[in-house]
Amino acid sequence: MFGLFKKKSEDFLPVLKGKVVSIEEVPDVVFSQKMLGDGFAIEPENGIVVAPVDGVIAQIFPTNHAFGIVTDSGLEILVHIGIDTVDLKGQGFERFVEVDQKVKAGTPIIKFDLAFVRANAKSVMTPVVVTNKEKVKSMHVNYGVNPEIAATVEINN
Repeated sequence: MFGLFKKKSEDFLPVLKGKVVSIEEVPDVVFSQKMLGDGFAIEPENGIVVAPVDGVIAQIFPTNHAFGIVTDSGLEILVHIGIDTVDLKGQGFERFVEVDQKVKAGTPIIKFDLAFVRANAKSVMTPVVVTNKEKVKSMHVNYGVNPEIAATVEINN
């Protein structure tokens, strides 16, 4: 009875301005073969990464190239800025939030130098992945340039 009012879906904002593409297009097999979970990616036009959903920052990598966020409904989301960006050792990245901080969808999380990352990493394509895939009943992604909602995830309760 108490589960009647639990959230049944989550809308994901695009984490960056840019083109939303299939996770399968990411030039890294860990993402493209959905080894970490399902999601989408963004080919960025800018370097301001925002929270895709309301939640709590569960992790920020020391190099600021990736972060995890957990929603109230229990979705665990990884946002990974670019590919092989860990090799940049944090150069070109600046964080705005800390672990355990509550954030709203659209809150700026990390700023990065897009030109620097484009010149020094394998790719700037940024995957957004739900890592606890057992919680995902279905996912609808809105592909294209700057959609208002990047994806809607229906949640298994």
